[in-house]
Amino acid sequence: MRVYDKSLIKVNASTDNGKVVLDTEGPLSPVAKPIIKRINRIFQEEKPICTDENNIIFSTWAPPMPGEIFNRMISAQVSSILKKRIPDLFSIGITTHCPYDCIHCGAADIVAEPILTYDEINSTIQQAIDLGSYHISFDGGETMLRKDLEQMVSNVDKDRAIATCFTSAFSLNEQRARDFKQAGLFAAHISLDSPHEAEHDRVRGRKGAFKNTVDGIKHIVNADILADLFVVVSPYNIDDLEGFYNFAADMGMQELSMYEIVAVGRWMDHENEVMTSKDVKKLAGFQRSMNKKEDGPRVTAFPHFMGPEQFGCFAGRRWMHVTAGGDVLPCAYTPLSFGSIREERLASIWDRMGKHEAYNCSADYCMMRNPEFRDKYIHTVPEGSQLPFRMDNNMR
Repeated sequence: MRVYDKSLIKVNASTDNGKVVLDTEGPLSPVAKPIIKRINRIFQEEKPICTDENNIIFSTWAPPMPGEIFNRMISAQVSSILKKRIPDLFSIGITTHCPYDCIHCGAADIVAEPILTYDEINSTIQQAIDLGSYHISFDGGETMLRKDLEQMVSNVDKDRAIATCFTSAFSLNEQRARDFKQAGLFAAHISLDSPHEAEHDRVRGRKGAFKNTVDGIKHIVNADILADLFVVVSPYNIDDLEGFYNFAADMGMQELSMYEIVAVGRWMDHENEVMTSKDVKKLAGFQRSMNKKEDGPRVTAFPHFMGPEQFGCFAGRRWMHVTAGGDVLPCAYTPLSFGSIREERLASIWDRMGKHEAYNCSADYCMMRNPEFRDKYIHTVPEGSQLPFRMDNNMR
């Protein structure tokens, strides 16, 4: 199957024992081979969530292949080899409001007033797509509290990018799920902190949170939208990996994604209660083990995916986040602003970020887990300063 077709490079996809294999041809083939080899290694270790004679969907985090959006993804990978920065993933906060009071909320201290308007959000997303983003993700707060979210999803150019959203599934009813399907939502990343109802409700600070999540997942699955169980893994729930997996499987979800807890927001003072190297290896082993199964959801462990064995830290290199107040951050978990979309074009801010000493080089793993980075940029934020802190004040 031809999945990418340009004059200088062509990419073909085939399957071997249920695994996707890519190969290249054309003048730029030697340049692209390192990234294609890396992608093939991932494909061999893992499994796609859907494969038929017309399409392959590898993950809720990647566009279907073949297709124009997949072409944009391959172009971004080739660009990375040529040292051209492309914000593959662009996430944008659309509200700070949330019905829950999660003990690990990373956005709790972010100042975002006034909240971005509908037009500001649409304009910023268009600018991100023009920069090369092919994955647009709506973030919160609780995204379901924006009653115009369906229209925002619909406005994303589906010829150039997939649209996903993060949600706790609060107030996500059957009708809204159908509306999101109609609007073209590719996938919903639905968060869960524990496969045990009482513990999940405790972490969320609200009784009934678990039931809300279960009901919302059912509506997403029934609407035929890809469903991803998004888990923030901490030392307190890392022993529940099997439970999370079984929950996702029982709910008919296509993927289980695991991100690591970050010492930011309400967790800022818990730097000793984050993932260790041993924990990351455990997540990587769990991913490999589960993805050998023919049935059940695919597992994606981001501390491994964004680690030294695969792609390294995406923040400020392949990921850009805009808060609900318009500040542009390297990622949703790094409270350092490089500018505001209310003051200048996104391209200018992205270019400035790439020239900063912290982001003009690669990083093997999450920089917020790096003590030297935190000492230099996070702990030096003046007491009483609003977050996110403006990097262009005195820290370039």
